[in-house]
Amino acid sequence: MNKIPCAFATFLGLALIALSASGQTELGLPDRSQAAMVQQRLGVTDITIRYHRPLVAGRKIWGALVPYDKVWRAGANLNTTFEVSDPVSIEGKPLPAGIYGLHMIPTTNSWTIIFSKAADSWGSYSYNQSEDALRVTVKPHAGEMKEALQYTFEDLKPDSVTATLRWEKVAVPFQISVNDQDTVLPYIRRKMRGFQQYFWGPPNEAAQYCLEKKIALPEALKWADLSIQAEERFENLGTKADILKAMGKTDEAGKVWQHAMELAKPVQLYTYARGLQAQERDAEAMEIFRTVAQQSPDTLFGHMAKARLKSHAADYNGAAEEVRQAIAVTPDGAQKEALKGVLDKLNAKQDINK
Repeated sequence: MNKIPCAFATFLGLALIALSASGQTELGLPDRSQAAMVQQRLGVTDITIRYHRPLVAGRKIWGALVPYDKVWRAGANLNTTFEVSDPVSIEGKPLPAGIYGLHMIPTTNSWTIIFSKAADSWGSYSYNQSEDALRVTVKPHAGEMKEALQYTFEDLKPDSVTATLRWEKVAVPFQISVNDQDTVLPYIRRKMRGFQQYFWGPPNEAAQYCLEKKIALPEALKWADLSIQAEERFENLGTKADILKAMGKTDEAGKVWQHAMELAKPVQLYTYARGLQAQERDAEAMEIFRTVAQQSPDTLFGHMAKARLKSHAADYNGAAEEVRQAIAVTPDGAQKEALKGVLDKLNAKQDINK
């Protein structure tokens, strides 16, 4: 009968002790510290935290089960991992795309958050500071009692979110932020190499995004031209005119805009004006509404354009009459119900442009 080598037997014994202590089983039976995962998309960047959730179970946690001033796995069992699909900033410091082991060093007043290039370790037992990708220092604060350790994403904004570890009565937040130049632009460039480049919509959307953010305008212009090449429309001609204007090429912008107006339908002009309002470009929007009202006075969009003009001038009774006429030429359905909501607002003497 073959004997197990002494060194391997010792290792196996230690491994089994570790598994038993952690609550994990060789058969994959329920763990004491159950596995969990939380995800958040920030812009076009996917953020994923995978971890195990130890329980308080009546124990003293901070300064006891989790000692102060020592590296802790920020969970249980295997490494807690932090994955980002694009480069991000953590507390204002850059972190490349990738998967990292997430460790923490708690103290009474501040915590060190560690992102280690070694993401496949067992806890923090083999942690090596030379493998750090990033360290940041954050302030913990008191939180509601959490029996099971938990990670959450909070305070979501267009370019940032706060990840928070919560366990017992302590919360440890760290901010994650993204930059359009580092994330969205590479994403758009990848998309514009695929099949979507052959349709008018996606390139126009890419150009509009850059125009709104005021970034990469020369590339945005190329994408607007790509959209026009696929199908010349009011929308992409309008996008091109706006980009040229933003680049200071006003004469060329004027010619493109004139051609766009030759192709424009009332619904396109009305929608464009509403987009201008969303950008707080009200004066330009009112000019477009005047054009719609003059060109198509007795249509749905003509009446609604006149309603917005009159509402802008605080003529709520006149605006309400225009909306009633718009309702009269609109088939029954969701759009008609939405118009009734607009009418209610005018009857309450509220500006429908706000």
